[in-house]
Amino acid sequence: MEALSYLFSSWLQPNLLLLTAIGTFAGIYIGAIPGLSVTMAVSILISFTFSWEVNPALALMNGIFMGGVYGGSRTAILLNIPGAPAAIATALDGYPLAKKGEAGEAIGLSTVMSFFGGFVGIIVLAFAAPVVSEFAIKFQPRDYMLLAVMGILLVGSLSGESMAKGIFAGALGMLLGTVGLDPMTAEQRFTFGSVQLMNGISPIALMIGLFGVSEALLQLHNLHAEAVKQKVDKIVPSWSDVKKYLPLSLQTSAIGVIIGALPGTGGDIAALMAYDHAKRVTKNPEVPFGQGAKEGLVGPESANNAAVGGAYIPMLTLGIPGDAVTAIIIGALFIHGLNPGPLLMIEKPDMFWFTVGNLVLANIFMLIFGLTGIKIFTRIVECPKAILFPLILLLSVVGAFSINNAIADVWWMLGFGVFGYLLKLYGYQVGPVVLGIILSRLMDDNWRRAIISERDSIPSFLLGVVSSPLSLALLLTIVFVLLSQSPLWKYIAKPFGKRADAAAGTKLSNKEK
Repeated sequence: MEALSYLFSSWLQPNLLLLTAIGTFAGIYIGAIPGLSVTMAVSILISFTFSWEVNPALALMNGIFMGGVYGGSRTAILLNIPGAPAAIATALDGYPLAKKGEAGEAIGLSTVMSFFGGFVGIIVLAFAAPVVSEFAIKFQPRDYMLLAVMGILLVGSLSGESMAKGIFAGALGMLLGTVGLDPMTAEQRFTFGSVQLMNGISPIALMIGLFGVSEALLQLHNLHAEAVKQKVDKIVPSWSDVKKYLPLSLQTSAIGVIIGALPGTGGDIAALMAYDHAKRVTKNPEVPFGQGAKEGLVGPESANNAAVGGAYIPMLTLGIPGDAVTAIIIGALFIHGLNPGPLLMIEKPDMFWFTVGNLVLANIFMLIFGLTGIKIFTRIVECPKAILFPLILLLSVVGAFSINNAIADVWWMLGFGVFGYLLKLYGYQVGPVVLGIILSRLMDDNWRRAIISERDSIPSFLLGVVSSPLSLALLLTIVFVLLSQSPLWKYIAKPFGKRADAAAGTKLSNKEK
């Protein structure tokens, strides 16, 4: 009973209820603006809330976190500009739906599935936090490196028709991710003596340029084409649609929770893996993936919101942040005299259950606010292109500048916009480039840590991979992913496909009898 009183404390106090609602509403629209990240918003809040009591401060931060992760899908669907890296996979099928006039339905479906994903993440946080945290802490540097390798190999899901072009784009992104100072030795890499390159290339500026500016330039070829009228009569998905996509949502939510609970990962990697999973398990989508498949919305949107609950698990149980936002929230808790870690649930169980209950409340507000204002938002797509494209460029410039308040990021954004335009013109996808730059740091850092822990011995490193059940499982998954994207897989899978078809035919004939 005492835990229940803590669980619903933010529901019963008007000030906490209002702060959670304000935070969620602000998070949705901050997340929708490219360049304005949730991490930035939460870090700014610390300076405003350090004199507050801990519960109001945490309620506002939780709301912004939950709303911000979802908010990135709005501009991803409408303008093909993901508001955050976690929405990159959403744009792959969300934007084609908007071009067909189904932006309202796409946003409604992504909102409902984000709600389900967020709810699954919170349930796991409430009931299985110790188990999941024990699993997450078993990951060693080599496991994180293998996870990054697996993520890079998933470029097949983003590469369109040509796997070779996808691999090239992913490798290019990894190369761009190595620009700057070496994480271990602080040696300059690919900086060519430039001081500005020592901090590396901002992934957000690159993402805004490759997605936003390049799309605006590409659409100049069809400047006089009429804007597609959006159907906004059906926003909330029907119960039959919810039942249809719920099994996939639960599967990808589980992926999101696990990836979110791994320190240093986050919703962007979870969304990518969920998109690949959706593509593999959906045998006969109504529309091919990349052309407006609704499963391509359900997978990543369920996973990135489930990753929110997952990120809180190591933070509250181990004192280890699951991602950049929870790292800032840990700092806020320290400022308020709390010590996140194994003793938190013993010494301050009220704080754990308050967080769980407040996240549920923020998730409900996310559903309410996410399903409102859609008709106004869809008007953006219906604007004449002569007005819309300058606005996209203006939004891109503001977003790039706001990252570090540096004009250099604007130049990077514009340069990659032109580069992304050329890539699209010749049939290359820009998604793998952004994926490569995000995963390169995870791979680089953990390869160094893994090889240093083995005293620079490659045989010892390989022995550790095959002798650890977790590392071996990741290695076998990598082999499977690599094999399944090769032409050889068609010949391997063909006999199994014939057997499945024969079995289905037998069942059908038995029913007819």
